[in-house]
Formats: sequence, C-alpha cells, structure tokens
Amino acid sequence: MIGPNDRGFNTHIGSAYEQNLGDVPCISCGQCIVVCPTGAIHEKDQTQEVWEALEDPTKHVIVQTAPSIRVTLGEAFNMPIGTNVEGKMVAALRRIGFDKVFDTNVAADFTIMEEANEFLERVGNNGPFPMFTSCSPGWVKYCEHYHPELIPNLSTCKSPQQMFGALAKTWYAEKEGIDPKDIFVVGIMPCTAKKFEVTREDEAAAGYSDCDVALTTRELARMIDKAGVRFVELEDESFDNPLGEATGAGYIFGATGGVMEAALRTAAETLAGHSLEQVEFTEVRGMKGIKEATYEMSGATINVAVASGIGNAKKLLKRIESGEKFYHFVEIMGCPGGCINGGGQPVQPASVRNFVDLKTKRAAALYSEDKGKGLRKSNDSPIVQKIYQEFLDKPGSLKAHHILHTSYRDRTRVKV
Repeated sequence: MIGPNDRGFNTHIGSAYEQNLGDVPCISCGQCIVVCPTGAIHEKDQTQEVWEALEDPTKHVIVQTAPSIRVTLGEAFNMPIGTNVEGKMVAALRRIGFDKVFDTNVAADFTIMEEANEFLERVGNNGPFPMFTSCSPGWVKYCEHYHPELIPNLSTCKSPQQMFGALAKTWYAEKEGIDPKDIFVVGIMPCTAKKFEVTREDEAAAGYSDCDVALTTRELARMIDKAGVRFVELEDESFDNPLGEATGAGYIFGATGGVMEAALRTAAETLAGHSLEQVEFTEVRGMKGIKEATYEMSGATINVAVASGIGNAKKLLKRIESGEKFYHFVEIMGCPGGCINGGGQPVQPASVRNFVDLKTKRAAALYSEDKGKGLRKSNDSPIVQKIYQEFLDKPGSLKAHHILHTSYRDRTRVKV
C-alpha cells in the first residue's frame, strides 16, 4: 500500500489516496522496510513499553522468541549470516531483566497438534478444502481484506506467538499461582504484522491480551545495545523450563514449507497409527515461491502446496479459485522465504542482499537444528503431552478450542 503518488516533479512516496497507513488495507508485513532504498521506513518502536514493564515490580515479565530469531539476531552484531545464536540470545534476555525466557518453538509444537487435528477432521468430513495455515498474520490479514470468501478455509489455530501467550496466562499462571493480569508477555518476532496480531479480537484466552507486546529482531538488538550487553562475548545459556524445550518440528516453522512439513509429520503418523521412520518431507522445502507435492497417507491421497510472499500467494489462489488446481492443505507465508526473511529482521544493505542468498543461509541453520534434535515430531514432545494430559485434555477439545483457537472477520468494508 506504499508507492509513488502523482507524476513528474510532484511524484512522492505515500499511501494510496494519501490516506494514513492505518486506514488502507495494508497487511503490515513490513517488507517495505526491508527493501526501502533510503531506510526511511521503520516499525513503531515499542521497546519503552517493555522497559517500563521490566521496571514494574508488580509484573511477571516473560519473553518468548520465535524460531527464526536465533538465526538472524547475530547479524545485528556483525556475526556471519546464518549463525545460530540461541544460547547468546537467551543469555542476553536474562541480562536485560526478563523473569523467564521461554521458546516460542514450544507453542509451535502446540500449533501443529491443533492444526494437524483440524486437518484430519476435515479429511474425515471431506472439507472444506483447501485448509490454509494461519501462522502468518500478514497472510491472514491479506485473506480478510482481499479474499474474505476464503475465511472458512483458514485454520482456526492461533499463531505460535498467540498460543504461547494464551498458555502463559492460563496453564502457566495456574501452575505458578500468578494472577494472569500480572503476567506481561513479550514476543520477539521476525514480523511487523505480529504487532497488529496482538491487537486482534478473540486473542484473549484468560480475559487479557494473550501477548502484550511484539518486538522485532531489530528492536531486541537495540534493547541489547541499550542494556550495555556485549552480545558476542556472552556464554551460551538455555531456555527456562517448562516452556523451553521444543521438538525439531518447532524450529523449522521459521522457513517457508516448515509449517507444512511439521504438520505432515504429525498428521501422517496419526493416520498410520505407528511411529514414522522417515520424518522429512523435503518436497516442500526450499526457496521456490510455489511448491507442490502429493503424498499417500494410509490409503489417502493428500495434495499440498506452499507459497511464500503475497505475489506468489496471489498466483496460487488464482489457480485454486479457477479450478486449475485442487489441494487439501496449503501453507502461505506473507514474506518471501517465510519468517527468516520477515519484515522485522535485520536489514542487510544491497551490497549483501544482491550477492548473498540470505534466505537459504538462514533456513539452513534451522534445518540443521531440526536434524540434530532427538525429538522431531510435535506429538513426541513431553511438555506438549503433559499439558494436554493435565490441562487441555486432547487436541481439538472444547478447552483447547477456547484457549488455542481464534476467529476472523471480513475487512473489505471497514477500516483497519
């Protein structure tokens, strides 16, 4: 929604019809920030809100970090592209003053449990197909603005950021004996659309916003600098328990095709009724804008597709709506390459972007972490199993729907 207005000497950059950015159907993906040649565009900085929460003795401030942050944050401190700085990141967050440092990857495992269950329910009920993933808030907002007819096809699962916040203010609050109103949840995200997501309706499982503030990778880097932390010199530290140990499936959420692959691992095993020997679905990996695959699962033929970047999403949706293609399950990410290339990631100059494949290097670090994990399927996660057993009952239960699912609305006739 940002581009050149007027002509000739009057040409200037602005929003459509000179409206405020908040009054146009912008999907908040932040890609304009990443590619702006002058660096004139930036996200709304919310670090002061977090500093104030950290200084408030009545608040229990916890932070969660998205899958992709650990393989991009190092770039803000001149470390090689694709370096996994998970341990240093955790150490830095502790030194900033957070009460607990948790991993959004754990919530990604819950997303898969709910999403795979939802998909299998649709297979059993013969639709509606395709089921679209709902992890990318930029894509969800695009669907609401431009394709509201597809809202019934969107998975009702909250994103991992929101699921984490919901669990933090329900299960974790109950377990720790903390009033949900006193828990302040900060998300460190690769995506500016996450800032909008925390304000969405039907994202308050405990009666309070699931997540209070979403900061970009860049904002976290500024906080680390402001705190005087020497990031590169930090020794590695581990996430806090119990929401700090995720499976490999949670890690790959950060790359295009990762959500699809993670969901297929659990769905295929559930259909088969026994443990999978092969957990890698490599056909949906890679930086190609649109990927397709067909799998045979316990006698069922499942057609899937993956698209990243709204330009590719438009092409894929056109093929689906024309009847040219039929899929059962579709993953769409608003940013090209997925979260590793999100609008909130460190901005590399053209001298780097034009000669280095940022997306592939960053994604490789996530897949490497997945491969090295002992547990690579969300359904094998001990903490996931524990929380279902003692709190949520089972995937798709009434309680799980209340806490981990959401709703959407047609935005074609209303302001943002």
